[in-house]
Amino acid sequence: MNLFASDLDRTLIYSKRALQSFSQDHLSDLVPVERKEESDVAYMTGRSFAMLKELAESLMFVPVTTRTYEQYKRIFIFSEDIKVNYAVTANGANIHYKGQELLEWKDVLKARLGQDCTLYQDMIDKVSCLSLQGNLKKAENLFFYYILDSVSDQINIEEISRFAFEQGWRISLQGKKLYFMPNPICKGEALKFIKEREMIDHMIGAGDSILDYDFLRHCQEALVPNHGELVQRPEIKELSCKITKNKGVWAGEEMLDTVIKTVNIPT
Repeated sequence: MNLFASDLDRTLIYSKRALQSFSQDHLSDLVPVERKEESDVAYMTGRSFAMLKELAESLMFVPVTTRTYEQYKRIFIFSEDIKVNYAVTANGANIHYKGQELLEWKDVLKARLGQDCTLYQDMIDKVSCLSLQGNLKKAENLFFYYILDSVSDQINIEEISRFAFEQGWRISLQGKKLYFMPNPICKGEALKFIKEREMIDHMIGAGDSILDYDFLRHCQEALVPNHGELVQRPEIKELSCKITKNKGVWAGEEMLDTVIKTVNIPT
């Protein structure tokens, strides 16, 4: 069986801010995919939507996201239009199957968190000493991130990364969001769990950030959008991946088109 696992934000779907950054906010082919407080807040192209729907009917499609499950549920196409059995949320902390959390995965994760890294609250306290300028946001008492006031040369990402590594954590800077993630919580381990549970033969993955590297390295084929954080990271050399020619929503379209051709779905 084939499985297509994909990150969501800035890979398949794009917020208004992301669209503006690529000068794509006025495209006529955009369709809404996420709704927050009765307002549409994220989009993909009509062609991307049609291709993703076709893919989800032909193979196993697994959204893999750093969003919490509540944030993920705002993407209404996965409950109304596109078939999704498994969803990996909170960067791999949660796996939901047909809307129900898999507690067997939660038990595995809790054991690893207790052994392999600095505890959650202790890490927050340690990071506070770095005097980062921004708002602290917590995610399900498992990981956290700062929405930085600005991204400037005063922020030494390499130094912060080394500090996190010493604690059994890692970081990812996505726009103004600086994520702090314990090593046991990763998309790759969650996806491996699904692969073994469903006896998957072949995996294709798509993602833009260093947090996606964790699962892309387990895929036989990896797709990375040209605009992604991962393109600038040395880890990309370890992947057998294809980098898109396009950026923004056009990159999302290009990746979906590649998957369809790879698995020989008639169009």
